[in-house]
Amino acid sequence: QLRLVESGGGLVQPGGSLRLSCAASGFTLDAYNIGWFRQAPGKEREGVSCISKSGGSTYYADSVKGRFTISRDNAKNTVYLQMNTLKPEDTAVYYCAARPFLDFCAGFRGFGSWGQGTQVTVSS
Repeated sequence: QLRLVESGGGLVQPGGSLRLSCAASGFTLDAYNIGWFRQAPGKEREGVSCISKSGGSTYYADSVKGRFTISRDNAKNTVYLQMNTLKPEDTAVYYCAARPFLDFCAGFRGFGSWGQGTQVTVSS
């Protein structure tokens, strides 16, 4: 059973930082590109970042460029999202998901095996 579990969310003040983790079970993480998505209250789910199977390419939404960094440690079967300079607009439930096949990230299509999500709240 393919499964992803997110963790690391919480309450932070504007300008603060959080590090989210996406841990895989039931499969080897290096077989998949991994994306981070988020859904704010009353809004549609949107892509945040993606990292390719090998880590050779990454992709970021314009809203988080320069503030968020995606990375992976395939030996630990985990993908991370380091979030710095957090803004109230970043408040959302954050999800990770997997995409097989092409070892490249240039968008947010084709992802599945969604985790349960982790809540990030940035106070104002």
